[in-house]
Amino acid sequence: MSLPEFWFIVIGVLFTGYFVLEGFDFGVGILMPIIGRGDEIRKRVVLNTIGPVWDGNEVWLITGGGAMFAAFPEWYASLFSGFYLALLLILVALIVRVCAIEYRGKIDDPRWRRGCDLAIGIGSWVPALAWGLAFANITHGVRLGADRHIDGGLLGLLRPYPVLGALTTLLLFTLHGAVFIALKTGGEVRESAERIARVLWLPVTVVVGGFGLWTQLAHGKSWTWILLALAVIGLLLAGAAVLRHRDGWAFTGTALTVISAVALLFGALFPHVLPSGIDAAYSLTVDGRVVDGHTTVSASSTNYTLVVMSWVAAVLTPVVLIYQGWTYWVFRARLTVEQIPPSIGLSPSARGR
Repeated sequence: MSLPEFWFIVIGVLFTGYFVLEGFDFGVGILMPIIGRGDEIRKRVVLNTIGPVWDGNEVWLITGGGAMFAAFPEWYASLFSGFYLALLLILVALIVRVCAIEYRGKIDDPRWRRGCDLAIGIGSWVPALAWGLAFANITHGVRLGADRHIDGGLLGLLRPYPVLGALTTLLLFTLHGAVFIALKTGGEVRESAERIARVLWLPVTVVVGGFGLWTQLAHGKSWTWILLALAVIGLLLAGAAVLRHRDGWAFTGTALTVISAVALLFGALFPHVLPSGIDAAYSLTVDGRVVDGHTTVSASSTNYTLVVMSWVAAVLTPVVLIYQGWTYWVFRARLTVEQIPPSIGLSPSARGR
């Protein structure tokens, strides 16, 4: 295995980890106003399920983006030429969501909390849709010219296959969030999350199965059929576990589906990192190899850069994984409405002091 191939796999692993962990974060944000409708305590229970971990989950995105920039600068630069607005929408949505989560409890005012709830919802819906749209476009191919610039803008990304990809990530993350809430809560909140999971399971299975089959038939390899089968098995496992109130197995099933779906996209993409729909010779690959008779353009950094990155990753990655695993272990207990104390924020009359 060459270093460019190794770093392509590393980036795939980083984004897979991000979608598994941040995926249920998005699902929690989407479901919070539904499960907690008209009940502030229930909303706080739902939000507290991700309270200790959501910011750590976002580290996977920062690391994945940084690894892409350092290992494949041509990929990073060309991607932003056509996906700038889409990625900017994701960034703004994530910032809005972060601020809303951090400041929701700072003022004890129903109007303030409603505004923060709206921001959390928008900050969860937009990335859940946009990530599927972006990665489906990358896999399907874009209008990448000889100048490494993508034509078409944001509207050019709204094609049938990517739109189905956006719907896939939205529904899958919502189901993933529902089973996570059921895993992390007890009592009435858990019951509400399980009901939502049972309702979502069939449409999620249909949409994920359809998108996965389209991906496999259009772009997959012989070995990626295994990944599609694993994604379906994960959903079947999740559905059976939800019916039997086995929350841990349900979460394992949705996590397996997310992992398999992302791996399917990266497997279908390889050895490309950004295929061109204009001319195959303009496509970017991990190392500039000949693909289907066309000499492609290498997107990778120099060998020295990749060697240095590999040593840094070998030293720091275990530390990060141990720390994040410890965080999840410490905050593993279930939450119930009885454990939530009254609001401690500033009252409206005290805000002017």
